[in-house]
Amino acid sequence: MDRRPEQGLPALISGKPGLYRPVLPRLPRDQRGTRAVRAEQPDPKEPVMTGIPEDTTEAALDRVMEAAAAAAPDFAAMRPADRAAVLRSAADALDEAAEELVPIAMEESRLPEARCRNELGRTTFQLRLFADHVEEGRYLEAAVDRPDGQWGMGPRPDVRRMLVPVGPVVVFGASNFPFAFSTAGGDTASALAAGCPVVVKAHPGHPRLARRTGEVVGGALAKSGAPEGAFAVVYGQETGRRAVLHPRTRAVGFTGSIPGGRALFDLAASRPDPIPFYGELGSVNPVFVTRAAMRERGGEILEGYGGSFTLGAGQFCTKPGVLLVPAGAPLDPLVADVRGRAAAELLNDRVASGFASGLERLRDRDDVEVLVEGEDGPEGWTPSLLRTTVDALLADPEGLLEECFGPASLVVTYEDEERLLEVAERLQGQLTSTVQGEETDAIAPRLLASLAEHAGRVLWNGWPTGVSVTYAMHHGGPYPASTSLHTSVGTTAIRRFLRPVAYQGVPNALLPEPLKDENPLNIPRLLDGAPE
Repeated sequence: MDRRPEQGLPALISGKPGLYRPVLPRLPRDQRGTRAVRAEQPDPKEPVMTGIPEDTTEAALDRVMEAAAAAAPDFAAMRPADRAAVLRSAADALDEAAEELVPIAMEESRLPEARCRNELGRTTFQLRLFADHVEEGRYLEAAVDRPDGQWGMGPRPDVRRMLVPVGPVVVFGASNFPFAFSTAGGDTASALAAGCPVVVKAHPGHPRLARRTGEVVGGALAKSGAPEGAFAVVYGQETGRRAVLHPRTRAVGFTGSIPGGRALFDLAASRPDPIPFYGELGSVNPVFVTRAAMRERGGEILEGYGGSFTLGAGQFCTKPGVLLVPAGAPLDPLVADVRGRAAAELLNDRVASGFASGLERLRDRDDVEVLVEGEDGPEGWTPSLLRTTVDALLADPEGLLEECFGPASLVVTYEDEERLLEVAERLQGQLTSTVQGEETDAIAPRLLASLAEHAGRVLWNGWPTGVSVTYAMHHGGPYPASTSLHTSVGTTAIRRFLRPVAYQGVPNALLPEPLKDENPLNIPRLLDGAPE
């Protein structure tokens, strides 16, 4: 899935050890490998290379992974304030490099300037939000059970528990968000916030942007005290496969297609030591419109839907791909809206080819009617709108609910509102499911409950495009929406790259600082069970 150059591997320079050290195995000195050495740190404002990066060699990948493993203990040991400073330094450097990075992103991804600038802003915002989250300390889930001779099941020992970083994380960049879900995106930000070194496998859709972003982030981390080896970028499809299988890799973050993600997921599980694979894969994000909602505000709903499924040329993972409406609902406003929308370029030729194949598959079905025939022209694709019935959908849910990544959507008509529950129960895992309804709808409680079993985010009278980076956000869902129970957006995304360790009977002087009696870092504790 990519490309890259050895020279473009922005490894990192050395940093200071912190004052508390969570349990992470330190490699014997003779097993640490050769660290990526730099005589001097490049100025992150000066481009180091031009052109398309070459694939990372197997030997170079080994050096990067060994350096990441060697950096892991020191990076994990950094105090929260120091690690937060590292994250803010990366955010500041990216903001300062915006005038260089945005044009590269526009050229490689075919996205407009406003979109690229907004996305870069989202990227630096989430780095700073994670910095705040790390400083606050609650993410460690520190808990203290002090000895209690009167404990109900017998004397309780002194047990203290917290979360610690898992170690080096490999992150696969996404094509449709060259900043926010790529080199310095959410997976990278949350892994660095957790204290894990990150090795990014650059996406082939924007290799030059990946390299330059990596240089900017790498320089910032080095100057702010992150240990050498804490961050690097590698390139090449085979490199990605090797990185998942590499013995130094402890977890993987991925955003992409179901086939690509499943192949890597299976690789991660096939290792002698299986590792977590946190993949965000595919979703059609259905929208269910009740009769009452269609009657009360049908025009508003159809207008919102047209805007949502065509946003970004339909290349968002949360694009609503299926709209269920009552039979006989007047669709003329939606048809006119879709026909009037301008063409837009897709991200790259590979995305365009996949979209064309998926659209052709739908258009050629006997049970699908084309309402708006989208076309591929000099300016890109115009959006397509298709229609089928709930009976056809339930007869072949796999065929009609397959994601079509791009500017196309399927309208499904129903006669009996109870059929909405049948559709909800037949859904595969979804990132989102939406109900456009009225509070008085008798079906609403049952429909919401059913959708909550199949989706990671359930919306009421809203639209799924636009995933805010917040404390409560969940971006994930049952397979194939994602491969885990965790989110890839929001502050709880950090939880993917942490594991619990309990210390029993360990003397206070030897405990990690968040678990000491005096709690010198003032870390919030979920529990501090001191008996009276």
